[in-house]
Amino acid sequence: MSDVPTPAPDQAVPDLAVPDDAVPAPVLACPACGEPSPEGARFCEACGTPLAPLPPAGGSDDEARRDATDVDAAGGGPAGPATSQHASGEAASAPDDGTTEPDARPCVRCGGRVAEDGYCTECGEPAASERDHWAERPATWVAGVCDRGVRHSRNEDAMALAASPSAAADRAFAALVVCDGVSSAPDSDVASLAAARAARDVLAAGAPEGTSPVVGEPTARVAAWSALVADASRAAQDAILTTVGAMADRENPPSCTFVAAVVDGPLVVTGWVGDSRAYWIPDDGEAHQLSVDDSWAQEMMAQGIPRVQAESSPQAHAITRWLGPDAPDPVARTAATFPDRDGWVLVCSDGLWNYCSPAGDLAALLHATQERVGHDPQTVAGALVDWANAQGGRDNITATLARFDRSSDAASPELDPDLETTVPTT
Repeated sequence: MSDVPTPAPDQAVPDLAVPDDAVPAPVLACPACGEPSPEGARFCEACGTPLAPLPPAGGSDDEARRDATDVDAAGGGPAGPATSQHASGEAASAPDDGTTEPDARPCVRCGGRVAEDGYCTECGEPAASERDHWAERPATWVAGVCDRGVRHSRNEDAMALAASPSAAADRAFAALVVCDGVSSAPDSDVASLAAARAARDVLAAGAPEGTSPVVGEPTARVAAWSALVADASRAAQDAILTTVGAMADRENPPSCTFVAAVVDGPLVVTGWVGDSRAYWIPDDGEAHQLSVDDSWAQEMMAQGIPRVQAESSPQAHAITRWLGPDAPDPVARTAATFPDRDGWVLVCSDGLWNYCSPAGDLAALLHATQERVGHDPQTVAGALVDWANAQGGRDNITATLARFDRSSDAASPELDPDLETTVPTT
């Protein structure tokens, strides 16, 4: 997906020569959009970009924003079209310490009151949305974190997760869905959230019952899940059309990518439309990218252009398939794999993998992160998001993880080696 380059917030603003006897107050040009602002302004009234350093509020800006918008470990997310709410938890709300007016949101930067226009009356910072940063955790072994990033003013990523209570059950089940709104199409944050939830609901409703597959059954299991993942992408497409309403008639209607991974006992089935990705990262051994990007960069790599060159091109994130009113082919392509060891299923947006694209490099990052923060999936996902922000946070960032624990499944079959690798399906 394409990003429009934005000057860094600390970019120098040229001095404006003003005669000593001039009546009008001097103005500053916004480093992001060029809009003039009066002297002393701390933010651009056109786009909200800070124009002067703001005082710290007991920690970094990112930490303050996350503390005010994070969701508890039981998970949830922003609620409504601009916010989400998962059945396993409630949307985050700012704590009421008695210093703010009823129904007034505190500023995440300085603790001041956020006015009706959405800006803090004390520091002028735009108010953070619950959509800016949230976590979901439907089970102890499955979790995700979704973040606005550093450069974008809005989070157009979305995620939706479902899982069985335990990964050690005979039929461990998880569904991880990530959708990334197309940045060139306004209101794509609405499309991505509607799509992610609709797909998650289809996959959760189809969770299989019974014991783990036996030899001879995997092919049928793969076919059933592949069909359901394709149905989930259709449901995501329908949800977008229903949600965006009259916006569908725009020249660039709200649109998004789609990627989903289902863990069903010893089986992992992945489906995708666009360039959000799924990876298999074992505790030891070779990691694999389970999806294949629908993008200009992927087409160039298929023609023999090296990954580094293709993915660094200005057109690298131009996608060739997507979900939305003008989507030419919204049905997910799928692939299946039977991992033969313990590890992680990672489903993420390009806000993460853009800094660490090859599966081996992403595996090294995840393993190093585990060594530093431990094995809790929400903590690891949050640390991956923090890492991407530290690299520049040029895009929205979503990282979701499911812990694949094959050794705990006593019923796992000795699989045909031909089925242990990723097998593309229709």
